[in-house]
This record gives sequence, structure tokens and C-alpha cells, in this order.
Amino acid sequence: MSSDHHHDHGMYDSDPLHHHPPQPDLEDTPLTHHQIMQIAVGELLIEKNIISADELRAQIEFQDSITPARGAELVARAWSDDGFKGRLIADSKAAGDEIGMDVGPVPILVMENTPTVHNLIVCTLCSCYPRFLLGIPPDWYKSRSYRRRAISEPRKVLSEFGTDLNDSVEIKVHDSTADMRYMVLPMRPAGTDGMSEAELAGLVTRDCMIGVTVPEGPSKA
Repeated sequence: MSSDHHHDHGMYDSDPLHHHPPQPDLEDTPLTHHQIMQIAVGELLIEKNIISADELRAQIEFQDSITPARGAELVARAWSDDGFKGRLIADSKAAGDEIGMDVGPVPILVMENTPTVHNLIVCTLCSCYPRFLLGIPPDWYKSRSYRRRAISEPRKVLSEFGTDLNDSVEIKVHDSTADMRYMVLPMRPAGTDGMSEAELAGLVTRDCMIGVTVPEGPSKA
């Protein structure tokens, strides 16, 4: 065998665009309990012909594609239409159906912030979250620290997010469960009269709908 035969990877080693730090493969660590349950349930649904593999994959792709823009659309419509706001608070699924939006199979209660009440969402047991409206929860939402402190010292937690509320404002903390999720309907910022729904939706962030921040009005540049 000729000793001249070799693979020269020097070009890639010296090119920063091709340099990747070593990443562990999924197989390098044991599957978690939830990963094992997810795989088992998926295989059982397919085996029982309840859903097909294509349907399962399509649903996973849909879940991965969800962003907080869905929730922001609901908030903007509620800011623009008091009737819709009332229906959203009364029944988020029915309100979502009005605009062709599926809010998911788990009931979602929409909690309205007011000048005297501020709502904060947490899941103290795990990371239950309105994924159909807000997408994947942030890591801090799933952390033990947030889950514990949102209950024990919510005002301090809010302050760490830059949300300093007057002592006269009551903070209500809502603990999500597997059977019930929550989303915050923040107050409409001042100076937004005349803005379109699309423009209003651009002011609504994921963190506003969890309740750790409040939306800011349009910049005055």
C-alpha cells in the first residue's frame, strides 16, 4: 500500500469557519426518564395505529416551529378589540378559533395585568408551559431557582428581570400544571394609539407573556 495516500485536513483545521468545538453525541449520555417515556409513547402510538410515523414527525416539526409570535398575535388583537379581550380571558381556545389559531389541547387561562395586579407564571413541579402559544420555554423558566423563588420572593425575581413594581401593585403567581397552563395578557403601553395590530404584536415579547417583564412603548428616536 502506498504511503503517499493520505487525507490532508489542514485546510479545515486552519479555517475558523470549519472549526467546531467537540460536542457530545446523544448516545454519549444516558437517556433521561422523559426521553425514554417520549420514545416509548411514540412507538406505542404507531404500533397501535393511532397515528402514523409521518403524522408524529409532522406534529414534532410543528411544535418546533412555534414561536411567541402566536401569543403576541392574541395579545395585540385583545389590545385592539375589547370584545375579543373578554372572550380571550373567558375561553382562550374559542378566541383562538376566531382567528384560526389552535391554542392546543391543554386549557390555557389568560391572566390580565391591570394597574393594581401583576401576574407571574411558573411551574413549580417541572416546566409546564403554553407551548402552543409561546414555543419552547427558556432555560431559566425550567431552573430550580426560578421555580422556587417565583413563589417565595416574586417581587425580587421581577426586579432581577428589570421589572420594578410599586408596592401597591399586587403580584399574583400562577402555578401551571399538566392539566392547566397560563399566559399573561400584559397592559398595553402608553403611546401606542393608532398602531396596527402587527405593530402592536411587535411590542409583545415572550417574557411579557410569562410576566417577568412588561412591554415597552414605541421608541422615540
